[in-house]
Amino acid sequence: RWIKFEEKVEDGGERWSMPHVPVLRLHSLFQLRMCLQKGTMLLDLDAPSFKEIIDNALSGQLEEAELQPELKERLAALLLQQPRHQPTKSLLWRLAELSLSPCQGRHGAWPWVVTWPSHRASLCCHQPGAIPLLAHGFCCLLSFFTGKAEPRAQLSETPLKEQLRNRFKKKIPPGAEAAHVAVGEVEFLEKPFTAFIRLRRGVALGSLAEVTLPSRFLFILLGPQAKVKAYHEVGRAMATLLTDELFQRVARQAEHREDLITGMEAFLDELTVLPPGKWDPSARIPPPSSPHRRTTVHPLDRQSHGNGDMAAAGARAGLGNPCSREELERTGRLFGGLLQDIRRKAPWYGSDFSDALHPQCLSAVLYIYLVTVTNAITFGGMLGDATANMQGVLESFLGTAFAGSIFCLFSGQPLTILSSTGPVLVFERLLFSFSQDHSLDYLEFRLWIGLWVAFFGVVLVATEASHLVQYFTRFTEEGFCALISLIFIYDSLKKMLSLADTFPINWQYRLDNVTSYSCVCNLSSPGGWARGCRGSKVSVCDPSLLPALSPQPPAALAGLSRTQCLGRGGHLLGTSCQYVPDVTLVSFLLFGGTFLSCTALKRFRSSRYFPVGVRKLVSDFAIILASLASCAVDAALGLETPKLLVPSELKPTNPVRGWIISPFRANPWWVCLVSAVPAVLVTILIFMDQQITAVILNRREYKLQKGAGFHLDLLCVSLLMVVTSATGLPWYVSATVISLAHMESLKKESTTSAPGEHPEFLGIREQRLTGLAVFILTGVSVFMAPILKHIPMPVLYGVFLHMGVAALNSIQLTDRVRLLLMPAKHQPDLPYLHHVPLHRVHLFTVIQLLCLALLWVLKSTMAAIIFPVMV
Repeated sequence: RWIKFEEKVEDGGERWSMPHVPVLRLHSLFQLRMCLQKGTMLLDLDAPSFKEIIDNALSGQLEEAELQPELKERLAALLLQQPRHQPTKSLLWRLAELSLSPCQGRHGAWPWVVTWPSHRASLCCHQPGAIPLLAHGFCCLLSFFTGKAEPRAQLSETPLKEQLRNRFKKKIPPGAEAAHVAVGEVEFLEKPFTAFIRLRRGVALGSLAEVTLPSRFLFILLGPQAKVKAYHEVGRAMATLLTDELFQRVARQAEHREDLITGMEAFLDELTVLPPGKWDPSARIPPPSSPHRRTTVHPLDRQSHGNGDMAAAGARAGLGNPCSREELERTGRLFGGLLQDIRRKAPWYGSDFSDALHPQCLSAVLYIYLVTVTNAITFGGMLGDATANMQGVLESFLGTAFAGSIFCLFSGQPLTILSSTGPVLVFERLLFSFSQDHSLDYLEFRLWIGLWVAFFGVVLVATEASHLVQYFTRFTEEGFCALISLIFIYDSLKKMLSLADTFPINWQYRLDNVTSYSCVCNLSSPGGWARGCRGSKVSVCDPSLLPALSPQPPAALAGLSRTQCLGRGGHLLGTSCQYVPDVTLVSFLLFGGTFLSCTALKRFRSSRYFPVGVRKLVSDFAIILASLASCAVDAALGLETPKLLVPSELKPTNPVRGWIISPFRANPWWVCLVSAVPAVLVTILIFMDQQITAVILNRREYKLQKGAGFHLDLLCVSLLMVVTSATGLPWYVSATVISLAHMESLKKESTTSAPGEHPEFLGIREQRLTGLAVFILTGVSVFMAPILKHIPMPVLYGVFLHMGVAALNSIQLTDRVRLLLMPAKHQPDLPYLHHVPLHRVHLFTVIQLLCLALLWVLKSTMAAIIFPVMV
């Protein structure tokens, strides 16, 4: 059978082989062409049953090849016998087979299980088999007939039970039709009988096919004995020909025999021949990961001749532009682009919620929620350090929840995830330092800057400035995406390395000196006392080791801990007082284990083990499963690894400030005017960060159906600046890496793929509910502190690392950097290497890396304020 690729029943007759590219003998194609030239040809036959088809084929022979009446009857009786199909057996059937003795199995316990005939000449001694074939709307059945077959039942006009319950039908896409190829040797024939039949409409031919499908094409070749190998190869050639996309169109449109021959000639023109002795003909060529699409115009499309190359060139040119031209065309009217975005997105608004009713969306919510919470805590802590807690973790949580929810409800591209970004953090640090140096109120100064930024953003939306997005090239997109990905990787590693300072490793510990380690609590107050604790844990003390000098009874001091000792004004003395368990090592194990588990489980979708449903489920929930496993390991070890800290009270981090910032309170009046200057830089930063992320998310390869909303997204971000500035919450813009992770977790693939065919990428599950649920959960997290406090921070840093590496691997720059390190003979066969000299590719990559290094240096210095201008 052929489903795009050929499958054979192995010699044992127990299973189908792995799909492989069919390899044909050149002579068999010439023989097939002769069969089509001299045999019976019936085009657009109107027959409702297989019996009528055979009668028409036998009566429609050419005069010089017509058979005797008695031979026609014997031939019709042979063709109308019931074929035996190779079933696709379930695990239950196989267990039942094992419970039977070998003799019972051979003598008829499973009469439908047949030994598949090999290529040997003893083919005529086997029972007739049946092989179905499918490719792009075709399912071809290749049957072998012998003149020595035992008498069997006639072909059933209704499907058999085995056909109806055959699980193989799940592999066949809807709308497929069957094509039947019957070849073999017959002892009573002296000359070959050949027929090619095309039905006017697809007809279900009872129990002829392995599965119940309508049939349209039939090819029959029966001839004298001693040529069985030649018949077999001609049948394979016909079946392979029917899997060719261009020949299918010829076969459907052919009006005369010459049209079919011309289509076969076109097939022969593109044939590639492998010389004998240079390769092993028995080797099965595996299916390619991305089959080559033939674009040659077939002979019957004469009216469209010459347009094939132009269409292909147009398709290639279209792939170069990442975004649709319609979404970025200027209307010449104020807010014209914004109105077009609203009209484009409004019809999809209802489906933006109904399309989220899928288990995959639940895994996406849990995954992005973990990342968003970690990001809010990380940036909240850094903002608190940079602004003397004027903005802290609580403000980061509330701002993320509010801004993200509003953006998901009203934006043009709700798959975007808003977050604080590194450049914004740098600006906040510089702004706070400037305010302190010039005795200005930081939050009030920031309020006026935010209002100016919102005003400039609305002006950009009104003037349709987003049309400049179409001039962003892959060079800029890859540089920006690589920078953000490297920041994620760098920050996760930096956070882990900082654990060595917080939880220092006890390098001086020696097992042989364990008896000399001690820690004494020394109280310097009058009437003080001392207590000695031996062992590795300073919080646990053996009462028998208490010295006799203590003025208090031992029972009263037994529960005293290190914290209580320091709380009473005492200090610790001894060789083991600074001892900390090796939390750093365990934290790195959790960090690396989470990262590797996320990567391995994400790739489980393409594993060979377990059914496809299980593999997809594990892959969708990979991040959650890896995180839960790491948390379970941490809980089992019981070490005091750093845990997630979530604020539990709804009050500003700095008690000096309130929730509403007054615009006229402490600063001079002219500050509201001067604020326009730094607001210009922030506007450039917000515009570039927002629009580059939008361009990356809306690339054509993601196959988004609901369109983008560049103007609408920029308006939402600008208006949110007003609210976050007035309440003293952080500023938010699209987060590239988190948004890419969100898209990756919502990828759709075809559920039914033919054997040998990789699942087809269908696009992204576009909806608003996952992002909305993530941000609502982020806001509720303030009340979930008792649960979230059990999540170790190294686990979340491992998820961060996975996101950064996944985003870095998704860009072409990474592949080209690998090329720099590879000898030419080991380089992969990448398409752009066919058309661009290697030294030019390397030059392009080096320039891109230099620009990336320049951006990194700018980001890391005080000059980071001009970072968006450099982008």
